[in-house]
Amino acid sequence: MHDYEKQIAAILAQNSMKLAVVESATGGLISHRITNISGSSEYFLGSVTAYSNDVKIRVIGVQVETLAMHGAVSGPVAEQMAAGGLRLLDADICLADTGIAGPGGGTPEKPVGLVYIAIAGRKTSRSRRFVFSGTREQNKDSFAEAALGWLAEYLAAYGLEQGSA
Repeated sequence: MHDYEKQIAAILAQNSMKLAVVESATGGLISHRITNISGSSEYFLGSVTAYSNDVKIRVIGVQVETLAMHGAVSGPVAEQMAAGGLRLLDADICLADTGIAGPGGGTPEKPVGLVYIAIAGRKTSRSRRFVFSGTREQNKDSFAEAALGWLAEYLAAYGLEQGSA
């Protein structure tokens, strides 16, 4: 594991940015790792664990049509989760995930270990697809590590290009 949390903390604090998280497949693990850093209350607003589709729709604002068309484990749903968390918690940036940790639930099109991670900022939203293989716990750890790694990478680019989040 890397120390992505420390890198994220430094960049968010330096840029006076506030972070929100919407988790599904990681079940709060990303938020846990972020709040392991002393002083995280300065930049971390909070999170929603939107595990069920009902919570994704009612609380986060994911569109029923998007779920029906793409399924809960998809880039468009992850992006809507991140955008919804951004609005809900009034953050500058929001990280979201949706995936299949296993051991069941996979299909040939959407295998166990598949996760979509999204980042939404005030000006943009994007998602990435990752596939890992391992036990349920290993997959959750991999999902969280990938999410924090991508957020660190995204924020490092932001630090170089002010205003691009």
